[in-house]
Amino acid sequence: MASGTKGKTTMEVGADGVAVITLINPPVNSLSFDVLYSLKSNYEEALSRNDVKAIVVTGAKGKFSGGFDISGFGEIQKGTMKEPKVGYISIDILTDLLEAARKPSVAAIDGLALGGGLELSMACHARISAPGAQLGLPELQLGVIPGFGGTQRLPRLVGLTKALEMILTSKPVKAEEGHSLGLIDAVVPPAELLNAARRWALDIAERRKPWVSSVLKTDKLPPLGEAREILKFAKDQTRKQAPNMKHPLMCLEAVEVGIVSGPRAGLEKEAQVGSEVINLDTTKGLIHVFFSQRGTTKVPGVTDRGLVPRKINKVAIIGGGLMGSGIATALILSNYPVILKEVNEKFLEAGIGRVKANLQSRVKKGKMSKEKFEKTMSLLKGSLDYESFRDVDMVIEAVIENISLKQQIFADLEKYCPQHCILASNTSTIDLNKIGERTKSQDRIIGAHFFSPAHVMPLLEIVRTNHTSAQVIVDLLDVGKKIRKTPVVVGNCTGFAVNRMFFPYTQAAMFLVEHGADPYLIDKAVSKFGMPMGPFRLCDLVGFGVAIATATQFIENFTERTYKSMIIPLMQEDKRAGEATRKGFYLYDDKRKAKPDPELKKYIEKARSVSGAELDPKLEKLSEKEIIEMTFFPVVNEACRVFAEGIAVKAADLDIAGIFGMGFPPYRGGIMFWADSIGSKYIYSKLEEWSKTYGEFFKPCAFLAERGSKGAPLSAPLEQGRSRL
Repeated sequence: MASGTKGKTTMEVGADGVAVITLINPPVNSLSFDVLYSLKSNYEEALSRNDVKAIVVTGAKGKFSGGFDISGFGEIQKGTMKEPKVGYISIDILTDLLEAARKPSVAAIDGLALGGGLELSMACHARISAPGAQLGLPELQLGVIPGFGGTQRLPRLVGLTKALEMILTSKPVKAEEGHSLGLIDAVVPPAELLNAARRWALDIAERRKPWVSSVLKTDKLPPLGEAREILKFAKDQTRKQAPNMKHPLMCLEAVEVGIVSGPRAGLEKEAQVGSEVINLDTTKGLIHVFFSQRGTTKVPGVTDRGLVPRKINKVAIIGGGLMGSGIATALILSNYPVILKEVNEKFLEAGIGRVKANLQSRVKKGKMSKEKFEKTMSLLKGSLDYESFRDVDMVIEAVIENISLKQQIFADLEKYCPQHCILASNTSTIDLNKIGERTKSQDRIIGAHFFSPAHVMPLLEIVRTNHTSAQVIVDLLDVGKKIRKTPVVVGNCTGFAVNRMFFPYTQAAMFLVEHGADPYLIDKAVSKFGMPMGPFRLCDLVGFGVAIATATQFIENFTERTYKSMIIPLMQEDKRAGEATRKGFYLYDDKRKAKPDPELKKYIEKARSVSGAELDPKLEKLSEKEIIEMTFFPVVNEACRVFAEGIAVKAADLDIAGIFGMGFPPYRGGIMFWADSIGSKYIYSKLEEWSKTYGEFFKPCAFLAERGSKGAPLSAPLEQGRSRL
């Protein structure tokens, strides 16, 4: 699916009697209402003309269609669009006009046919594709359902099991696989696509090829009893994997109605469900994320100045540890030549070994051929000094969080790197002004904060100081895009956006435990809420060393509002360091499976006696809702500070940063979107109440107090330009 502006279709009738209707709505020919009504008009004309024997539907500029224009859903949600219900338009145009027409139609697919684009092609009587075209129904990941007949036609073309897999995972298939599944009738070279489709359409018209209405096919459907078993299994798996989302189950209901009661009833059910899911909170959250993710690359005063990204030909990375090797992997996978520098042979060998292992796991999973592995590894070179840095365009420093070491490195880089070279740091918490204070190159110093594992995690936090030039930001945004990361540009402060927003998350959990809450119940509630894991399991995963180093930065910089728990330091004294030592808040077996540790109680009791925390009967009996509020409202509070200080340009950037950096559930729309769904007034009143009972840690910031007292949305833009950007 794609967002787009006003679009149209055009029609040309050839001497052979074939009307070619072309979808035009750049960049991916999305099916806006304009396109659909134009398609209907062209179709009706083609059907009424005596010189038209058959119809071919194709897309302009090498793309069939990326799907229904999702901006339409946004307008429907806001109530600014008074259009008929989308699903019923689909029945009217695709089923009753295209598929039921007395003249056959063939879809000529190039590039992609996704969402509504694939559904449009399935309503045609045959599908011819160029090699490598992507075919899929990604609607569920956007909170909606395949509402253009996809729930009915895909199972009839590829079989129920494969259709459910494609719909529930949102994963596309290539044209070649589509051909073997029966989704595509023929795969032909791009240059022959249109002519092959024209011939196929005429062959159907003249009964040399079968005239197939996908929605009436039954040969691929299993017997009713078997179909019900398959659907039951799919529903059980969906409840397990997406317990907080209703729309996948609603989608499965539409599939089931079609199989049990026939295609017309199925299409009616699909249309009904399609109009209902638009109003689900999870759908609103996912659509907000869709647009917000695309908006992160628009930075006022930076990306609106007409600057063109400079070509980055070679990148150097300092430090081959977990982060450095992950960053190197991400870069060479996108064809950037990389120099990896370490302090000695042993460390260098280990760093290159890590990169190799990252790529080998791709080979094992069948995601990379051995030839591609060799070619990709050849882009990586090792180094023990700065001599090979003389022609690099960007350096990313990824050493341990030690200010003096980083300062020395940046002073050295200034001597060896060319004048235009971007000097980036992967620091997760340290102020960039401090890192670069021994240099005269403040304008080219920038934060390139990756999240671990760097070659897997999708976020790149681009941190600018008051001195960083706009050109350098534009360059790094381009690199981020090329290595398939979602970049978010933020201002410079301790912890930047993600770690700064989320530092109260673990601290709130520690506070609750020291005052009587059960850590395992907290983790359970937080996982149920939708986080990948709870705060204690997360501490074990990242390791206590990292947890303490990060917490120290916040304690030093935000003393008045940090909660200083002794639980982790006390466990560290007993050689517990988290998952790596198989002992942390949990105990771990050989397969890294976690189980609760009865011994944890003694560390909690000891920490309680050190900090003087008193058991609170209320906190011992918290409901899941109260656990979520007391853990996440302090995060909302800090996110408000980050926004008010101008560390982020817009609240939506904080939503994306939290989702891609911390695993905040996307269907909740991000931390600020979620907060607004609860209401600023309620959040303010709870924080105010807790701060009176438990102290400064919970005290609402001025921005939250101001908006909360009026019940104003937290994500509304700032009234005055206070942004640090």
